[in-house]
Amino acid sequence: MSLFFLLIAWKPIQNVIDLNGLYTKAIVSITAKILEIMGILCTSQGSVITISGTSLDIKFGCNGLEAVMIYSVGIISFPATWKKKFLGIVAGFIVIQIINIIRIVVLAYSSIYFKTLFEYIHIYIAQGMMIAIALGIYLLWIGYAKEGP
Repeated sequence: MSLFFLLIAWKPIQNVIDLNGLYTKAIVSITAKILEIMGILCTSQGSVITISGTSLDIKFGCNGLEAVMIYSVGIISFPATWKKKFLGIVAGFIVIQIINIIRIVVLAYSSIYFKTLFEYIHIYIAQGMMIAIALGIYLLWIGYAKEGP
């Protein structure tokens, strides 16, 4: 986990390439395009999506990278072949990120139509959902990894 944090947060590496910043901008851009397809007018700049006078700032814990890092550490530490570990990390990354983008879209929608519930949805439902999904994907992968070669 320390290695992952070094790659995304250590200043000498960030000065060369800001992996977290680039990734967050990509997530924000994809989310904004989905919101536009849904007919929700929005703008995005950097890590911020602005919708109907509300701004959502997608930070490190919200961009899905942290969930993938924790998931990946679990896979790397499990006794399995490197091929299965690689497949598990790639598949988990894709699934977690797709679900995370859906989560951000739902949060954007709730910031417009359910303003009074937004904080509750964001903190208690959306975060818990991401933890549960990452754990569920990990448990599915363990079943796959325990099978023969």
